[in-house]
Amino acid sequence: MDACVKPSANAFELSSDGDRYFDGLADKFSRSLYNAPRGELRLALLDALLPDMLTALHTDAPQLPAESNTVLDVGGGLGQQALWFAQRGFQVTLTEPSRDMLAHAEKALQAEPELAERVRCYPLALQHLPDTLSGPWRLIVCHAVLEWLGNPRQALGQLSQLLAPGGELSLMVFNRDALRFSNVVKGNLQKAQQDRLEGFGLGQRLTPISPLTHAQIEAWSQENGLEIRQVAGIRIFQDYLRQPPQDAAEQERLVALEKQFCRTEPHWRLARYLLYTLVKAT
Repeated sequence: MDACVKPSANAFELSSDGDRYFDGLADKFSRSLYNAPRGELRLALLDALLPDMLTALHTDAPQLPAESNTVLDVGGGLGQQALWFAQRGFQVTLTEPSRDMLAHAEKALQAEPELAERVRCYPLALQHLPDTLSGPWRLIVCHAVLEWLGNPRQALGQLSQLLAPGGELSLMVFNRDALRFSNVVKGNLQKAQQDRLEGFGLGQRLTPISPLTHAQIEAWSQENGLEIRQVAGIRIFQDYLRQPPQDAAEQERLVALEKQFCRTEPHWRLARYLLYTLVKAT
């Protein structure tokens, strides 16, 4: 694996582009998401959904050119998704602007030396990818990134430019409609009524600064020559439970429910995350 070059040591909350990075917050992010039941559920659902939603992962897909066995992981964070693709034989290029996130990813890769050989990582934001990484790519993964950007609409356009004709973009975004519903359940009625749902990128809070709607993804995809081929909801029920599962049997039933309804109307529309496969026009 190429060494992860460390970016500037100056930590910040919002970049000059208005984006939220996670320098100084990677430990909190890891604890509150991936080392918590909701993070485990998210990864379990991705593990179940991605092989069906991405042509490149179909077990019966025809043999593809060598360049199709590569993936660009934009905003790859702690490295879980990069490792997931590396386990399936992909060569992965991971880009992540946060030095703290990259340190976590590098540690995870060091624990899997055989897989680490398939992963290169770079301390780069989507807006600053060099010509050497400009593609075109047959497969791009961008999970839980757009909601932390000041201009997610522009970012989706940049992702489209990186895609090869016929290429696939696996996009996951934080669902604004679910955030509104969650605020109502918590009693934040005025906040929901006034549509004051965005985070401000300050302190230790992890509320996204740009939560998105399905209607926005539909419109922006059309603007950029992207077709929505697949859509699913990640964490439909888990975030609304009055109490977490009390034992393994209850947890198993919850996971089964999530898998059963994650692609069923109207349930997927209120999931905490919306997962898409977008395909660029040929």
